Amino acid sequence: MIQDAKIDRADGGLATVIRILLAEDMNMVRGALVALLEMEDDLEVVSELERGDKILAAALEVRPDIAVIDIDLPGLDGLSAAAQLHEHLPECRTLMLTSLGRPGTLRRALAAQVSGYILKDDSPKELASAIRRVVAGQRVIDSKLAVAAWNGLESPLTDRETEVLRMAAQGSEAAEIAGELHLSTGTVRNYLTTVVMKLKARNRVDAIRIARDAGWLV
Repeated sequence: MIQDAKIDRADGGLATVIRILLAEDMNMVRGALVALLEMEDDLEVVSELERGDKILAAALEVRPDIAVIDIDLPGLDGLSAAAQLHEHLPECRTLMLTSLGRPGTLRRALAAQVSGYILKDDSPKELASAIRRVVAGQRVIDSKLAVAAWNGLESPLTDRETEVLRMAAQGSEAAEIAGELHLSTGTVRNYLTTVVMKLKARNRVDAIRIARDAGWLV
């Protein structure tokens, strides 16, 4: 079991260092976040990642106290990665970063058992504070995101329709989706046709755009 690192405080005592896994796909943003976080005496970034599908393996290896995850990541979206962490490493808290207050994502964030959900343009001081509060067991949700979620429209799609559309948005073909969800290819195509009709979209690509803009997909 990894022991908590300790640092000397100005008053001569000891403080626990919070171990952070950071997942952000933009190199410059990730580098800036690492530099800002490590200016804080009690924060240490122990793993830096650019893909969502690498988060769980890295977390199981380094055992961070908290994973700070961008909601939009290649390979696997941030909320799906957070759900994996909650299932396989529940002692690791999760704090989501997003650049847009899309209303539907807060519901997904709560379903994924994330502990915090804040905007990427919050100040470094606010980010550091959110990390400390989440590790202390509090739930932190940016007020602007909460208002956006409150004012947002409910998705007209069923859970299954949303799941199929999310996989299509990630580039999966109908046959691949069918195999993953144990459905027939025809059933998947019917779901996608229904989604296009429900969202009054021109086609599947337009449906994905509409759902993403509304926050129903990440």
